Amino acid sequence: MASEGADVERNDEKIDEKVDKEKAVAAAEAARPAGGESVRVDSWIWSVRLVKTRSAGATACRGGHVRVNGERVKPAYALRVGDEVRLRQGIRERVVVVQRVIRKRVGAPVAVECYVDNSPPPPPREAVAPAGVRDRGAGRPTKRDRREMERLRGVGGPDSP
Repeated sequence: MASEGADVERNDEKIDEKVDKEKAVAAAEAARPAGGESVRVDSWIWSVRLVKTRSAGATACRGGHVRVNGERVKPAYALRVGDEVRLRQGIRERVVVVQRVIRKRVGAPVAVECYVDNSPPPPPREAVAPAGVRDRGAGRPTKRDRREMERLRGVGGPDSP
């Protein structure tokens, strides 16, 4: 008897997940431009949550951090399905292939369905050296402080101990 209740509960969860997915797909379809139009690249990278704001996407385009099919693009570049977008964020580069063109920002589960992520894995946290942390208001490090920081990082000249 108890197992029947658990089976019914699992089926209800599966149905709820299916309904949520259908709603998400409907939201993506509503965000799609009409008639197979193209979308601005800055708007698309914002819509699929690669950048936090559309203005940050436009700034990245103007700074040369966004490439579509190997070419630097302006924010108003018309993006189409099948284009490869490379977005450089700090030391990491995101490489995505456009699967669906959307104009409006959608939820994260739907946004992931709009592109195929071919990005290399991020570097491990150990490989990234933490920056020297100083107390607030301590001012610039002295020459002695700088040498101590370099010694801790393992960076130094031939006279380093």
